[in-house]
Amino acid sequence: MPGRLFLTSPLDAIAAHLQADSAGLAPGPERFNVAPGQEVIACRPDRTLGHMRWGMIPVGRVNARGRPVMETIVNARSETVFSKSAFDGVRRCLVPADGWYEWTGEKRRKTAWRIRPRSGGLLVFAAIYDIWQGPGGIEVPQVATVTCEPSADVRDIHHRMGVLLDPPQFDTWLTGTEAEAAALARPYPDGRLIVEGAGDVDWSGP
Repeated sequence: MPGRLFLTSPLDAIAAHLQADSAGLAPGPERFNVAPGQEVIACRPDRTLGHMRWGMIPVGRVNARGRPVMETIVNARSETVFSKSAFDGVRRCLVPADGWYEWTGEKRRKTAWRIRPRSGGLLVFAAIYDIWQGPGGIEVPQVATVTCEPSADVRDIHHRMGVLLDPPQFDTWLTGTEAEAAALARPYPDGRLIVEGAGDVDWSGP
């Protein structure tokens, strides 16, 4: 939806695909199992790359007693991302990945699936981000991917999918109006993704 990501492309290829400046990042190892709560690479509206924590604690969100809500949002629904108070003041960014994982089946008997581009290369997820102000003045950039209805390619394994963007759409998502960005939140064209078994992934680590 995505549940976990994998990113194996080198940093220079990521920067070239996003037409972004990667000067603030050092090349890292291939990552076959990126889980919520870990850092992902994100492209900000100014086309600079940086690390952000995957999962947002909504800024200013409180419960009925006025206490901060610490629940982490990993995926934000496109239908409500521009209207929910939990997302007031967030900005838009892009999250690159070589693909993502989903699971089907009953508990303890789940089957893992790997989803990637049929033609190879990178996928780019539409995302939102902000800066969480933690105790002691700590600041944590945090990001959530945006989801929509699934395409025919992934419909059999999940009822949602991440909003995937092509290069001509990057600028619109990053700097366009809310209406223009919302118009991009639709299923990826059918036939462009491949779904395959992912039983060879080590789920115990990155």
